[in-house]
Amino acid sequence: MDPDYLPFHPNPSKPAFVPPAGSVDAHCHVFGPGNVFPYAPERKYTPCDAPKERLFALRDYLGFARNVIVQATCHGNDNRALVDALKSSNGMARGVASVSRDISDAELTALHEAGVRGTRFNFVKRLVDFTPREVLAEIAGRIAPLGWHVVVYFEAQDLPELWDFFTSLPTTVVVDHMGRPDVGKPVDGPEFELFVRLMREHSNVWSKVSCPERLSKSGPPGYDDVVPFARRLVETFPDRVLWGTDWPHPNMKSHMPDDGKLVDYLPRIAPTAALQQALLVDNPMRLYWA
Repeated sequence: MDPDYLPFHPNPSKPAFVPPAGSVDAHCHVFGPGNVFPYAPERKYTPCDAPKERLFALRDYLGFARNVIVQATCHGNDNRALVDALKSSNGMARGVASVSRDISDAELTALHEAGVRGTRFNFVKRLVDFTPREVLAEIAGRIAPLGWHVVVYFEAQDLPELWDFFTSLPTTVVVDHMGRPDVGKPVDGPEFELFVRLMREHSNVWSKVSCPERLSKSGPPGYDDVVPFARRLVETFPDRVLWGTDWPHPNMKSHMPDDGKLVDYLPRIAPTAALQQALLVDNPMRLYWA
């Protein structure tokens, strides 16, 4: 583990909010253990081990039924830790893998059979090296027949230059963490309005309304400045939003969130039972288990 890496919260609180039956934590990770599933040589960070057993125990403790496990950049395109977790989940987890241009059709089929339903394209320059868009477009074309979607991770200021690429993809496109808006700017200002327009004009674009701990300037426990952004998306696009813990919260520098408090944040962004049901059950089940 890097000396400045913050390990996940050792004793999260029990949330007061009880998620609806069948709720899905639709964005989380497994790391290692490194002596079984080594981290990628080209990684930009070395995390603490966060194995499947800890993830599934947290799922149960927080009151969730299922997980969507997203391949993290520290494992590169080696999806073995992800696949191992999926196969150990008794069908209660799905995955988002990271794949390279040279992956074979047989390897894609094996990932699908293990429970993978998407691939992730990371455009955050501090986390990964640049991959040419024509390569990513080729990958998207190959996974489309499997019914997979593309997850994209980027920062708000980069959306204008990525717009044409995102809108050309032949799949459902799921945006991580609302496109990382600057929550110090107005929720109805031009930057976030551009992201809302992307979702409004392109019905295949979904958003995760997760990670207030990454976006907030006001900080815990309430992450109050993020609430208007997430709530706007949940209320405007109730059938195209997802939420996840982001456990074990890689690369957090300022603080390590309490996962129980993150669950208690949910009624503030999805204030009605109908919105909570859509966000936590209906939408992820339709995208990952249908």
